Amino acid sequence: MSSTKPVVVIGAGIVGVSTALWLRRAGKAVILLDRDAPGQATSYGNAGVLASAAIVPVTTPGLVWKGPGYLLDRNFPLFLRWSYLPRLMPWLLRFLSHANDRDTRRISAALTGLIGDSVEQHLALAKDTRAAPWVVESDYSFAYASRAEFEKDAYGWGLKQEAGFVPTLYEGAAVQAYEPSLGPDVGLVAALPGHGFVTDPGGYVTALAEEFRAMGGEIRQAEVVDVTLTDGMVSAVVTRGGEIACDQAVLTTGAWSKPLMKKLGLTIPLETERGYHIVFENAQGGPTRPIMVSSGKFVATPMKQGLRCAGIVELGGLEAGPSRAPFDLLRRQVAKSFPGLKATGEVEWMGHRPTVPDSLPLIGEIRGTGVFAGFGHQHIGLTGGPKTGRLLAQLITGQRPNQDLSAFDPVRFRG
Repeated sequence: MSSTKPVVVIGAGIVGVSTALWLRRAGKAVILLDRDAPGQATSYGNAGVLASAAIVPVTTPGLVWKGPGYLLDRNFPLFLRWSYLPRLMPWLLRFLSHANDRDTRRISAALTGLIGDSVEQHLALAKDTRAAPWVVESDYSFAYASRAEFEKDAYGWGLKQEAGFVPTLYEGAAVQAYEPSLGPDVGLVAALPGHGFVTDPGGYVTALAEEFRAMGGEIRQAEVVDVTLTDGMVSAVVTRGGEIACDQAVLTTGAWSKPLMKKLGLTIPLETERGYHIVFENAQGGPTRPIMVSSGKFVATPMKQGLRCAGIVELGGLEAGPSRAPFDLLRRQVAKSFPGLKATGEVEWMGHRPTVPDSLPLIGEIRGTGVFAGFGHQHIGLTGGPKTGRLLAQLITGQRPNQDLSAFDPVRFRG
């Protein structure tokens, strides 16, 4: 007999809302919990790109030797709060251990299965809902100073092409013909069709949450502090306002998932990559579709509010506030790449990307407890959110997903 208790989804970002919506479509009673309103935190501040080709992890071969130089280069978009290094070091060593060809190809293959059809997954999730207008299909382009700089990324582009993502290259005068906003420092653009973007990520997730509510789903604003297990199975989710009885729960709490996993007996090597963005409000002279500027490792995406330029990685934990240097570097890179950009104002933001050492999210049931994990998506949370939600809904409702999820096993770290 099926339970009459609701499924409790903890975390109302894109993964949690997608899970809740797919569960509700399957006829399940669902309570969606978050300490904030839906669509805040990382789901609000991302670059907005449906980056189906983002299948190459940071840990490509050679990173171990290049990393120290990156940290010492004030113009490279990688920062470290040095006071945090002692706490970070065990995680960092595990992260760097994957910077080899075998692991990179294994990780890339798993990511391809999760995000390779991202646009189709978003369109299916948002179809006939109030969220549908936020999704725009487009190219996703990569801007380089020269062909030589593009060829330095040959390893990653080779993996993309093996997965079916073959770019069209524009050089010289063709660059500005393709995207007039780019400055003369850009000598080559590699454009990938079949991608897309969301014109207001926070508004998009909020609209999906409202669709869930309209279908009879329940949204509560509450902080979860514990999960109660009875005879090895979840029996309640504990919030600061009391317990919610359930026999199935989902953790989609992003970079904040570690304490709840600890209560389930698992120590997850989860860290935050602190990401930065600046919105140039009412921007003119910017791109009309998402562009990744290779030299600055940032993405410029046209959005409802203006041009959002997002990127930069800072390693420094969850507690510290924003640093000034990443914002300053981002401004310099934007001015160099889009010299004609004008805006009426600027809005700064910093958030947290949840990352585990092998760059693969945790997706699936945890040790037969009825608790399911759906977090750790690092740079692909928005891209992979709808499919992750659909996979979790299938697992919870007893369906067999038509893909191998072993690479995302939530107990693979065994800690």
